[in-house]
Amino acid sequence: MSNLENIFEGRRVVIATQHQKERVIGPILEKEFGLFSFVPIDFDTDLLGTFSGEVERQKNPLDTVRQKCLMAMEAMQCDLGIASEGSFGPHPSLYFLASDEEWLILIDKKNNLEIVARELSTETNFSGLEIRSEKELFDFAESVQFPSHGLILRKEKEDRASIVKGITDYNNLKKSFESIFEKYNRAYVETDMRAMYNPSRMRVIENATRELVKRMQSLCPECKTPGFSITDAKKGLPCGLCGTPTNSILSHIFSCQHCGFSKEAHFPHGKESEDPTYCDYCNP
Repeated sequence: MSNLENIFEGRRVVIATQHQKERVIGPILEKEFGLFSFVPIDFDTDLLGTFSGEVERQKNPLDTVRQKCLMAMEAMQCDLGIASEGSFGPHPSLYFLASDEEWLILIDKKNNLEIVARELSTETNFSGLEIRSEKELFDFAESVQFPSHGLILRKEKEDRASIVKGITDYNNLKKSFESIFEKYNRAYVETDMRAMYNPSRMRVIENATRELVKRMQSLCPECKTPGFSITDAKKGLPCGLCGTPTNSILSHIFSCQHCGFSKEAHFPHGKESEDPTYCDYCNP
């Protein structure tokens, strides 16, 4: 490999999406690296899973986003690709809040590189509700930022047959609800989490793209290969009162996937000791 620090400049990159994610991913890549981005023709990412449940995702998010990226690269005969994959549900530590977890991957077959970024955010409108009146429907719609954010209606939460997606105006919302309610005397309304119907999710994908760019610009100190990033974290930040190691992060390990060089960076959060509140000895 030569000129490793410039390996992305001016290349074509396929963005594996059918939900208009290129609107936020493409401009950032073009600005930072001069990349020419494009989307695959007739590319169906729903084959790997849908948020509305018609197709269950068979793999974890990282394996899914990798498969999605490779599929697009093969379809378009392109050696550089980017894909994203989102998951929604309770926040892993703030259980009372919903979260949006976005994975982004860049695969460079020409240089045998894979760079991954992850963004976890509580800035999401992810929600759903069983409703039995038009008032309940409109109250829910207002609470999840409709009509700027799209909605989905169906008979019940697990129903896969009578789904109306991509609802973005009150007239369509009212008609769709009346049609379902007339048949079943109930309905289930939920947020449409596909990127083109969800500006909140688009912002999280944009933030994940900026994190991916940072990793693409982070060069190995030894061989200058992009993607020199955190691969592990060590716990053990000492308690500020008794000095006992806590479960808080003491250091991050940065590694290069090309030459294997690694570096340990201590106190990544800018503090050399932890509050005794988080010490198992001082606060058992």
